[in-house]
Amino acid sequence: MLLAGNGSSLRQAAERAATCHPYVSEVLVADSDKFTYPLAEPWAKLVQLVQQKGGYSHVIATSGSFGKNILPRAAALLDVSPVTDVVEINGAHQFVRPIYAGNALCTVRYTGSGPCMLTVRSTSFPVPPVSANSKSSGAPISEVDLSTLEESIGKSRYIKLSSEDTERPDLGSARIVVTGGRALKSVENFKMIEKLAEKLGAAVGATRAAVDAGFVPNELQVGQTGKIVAPELYMAFGVSGAIQHLAGMKDSKVIVAVNKDADAPIFQVADYGLVGDLFEVIPELLEKLPEKK
Repeated sequence: MLLAGNGSSLRQAAERAATCHPYVSEVLVADSDKFTYPLAEPWAKLVQLVQQKGGYSHVIATSGSFGKNILPRAAALLDVSPVTDVVEINGAHQFVRPIYAGNALCTVRYTGSGPCMLTVRSTSFPVPPVSANSKSSGAPISEVDLSTLEESIGKSRYIKLSSEDTERPDLGSARIVVTGGRALKSVENFKMIEKLAEKLGAAVGATRAAVDAGFVPNELQVGQTGKIVAPELYMAFGVSGAIQHLAGMKDSKVIVAVNKDADAPIFQVADYGLVGDLFEVIPELLEKLPEKK
């Protein structure tokens, strides 16, 4: 496992990673100011450096914005072709990945030179419970030699991080997600979704149309060009069910949809559907649901 950053928090993360699972055989730590922020150039160079020294068979990252930003660049530096958005692993070099916005699954075999580089959808790989007698005693922690890393890497620079200051769960890992679509019509109306999420202890999501309309920031977008989620409960209000949105949430365990249009595509994937006006349904839910403890 490769970790990079700087300061005491990096050391704490390494110690935690070393004991998180018995399959972790070693933790590599790259401590430098270059890795304070997730810029693709220095991180891709780091992956290249570590691979050239270690000669690993596989390099894996998650299919989030971080992994998608870094792994393809690192793959280009290593002159290999990455396999992206893997949802199933059938062998050392055989994988399943979605195509056509998730409407079909494609089995691919990697036949190129090493390493085999993958991005995986973490929602497709639930973490198995670790039994008490198989807990890790702690993998060794090694420092990466950065003496050969270029002093100045790339032309991009970190400016600032813009994010919502909220106590709600992270959208990518929440057990419950409440999503609103363009049918909410305004920023003020979208606050109903946020209130319902607070009552349920849920994360807030949005369709691309709602994001483009300025109801919520881009970081809350669910779909092919947003975040891929697979919560235990996914509630969609005023979401038509465009193919790009379904690609980001159809693996949810239970899907509940509320829409005025009985022919909306969202009902084709929903476990529970209600044809109704969300401006009547949400206030009723807010009234009847108990406060989150």
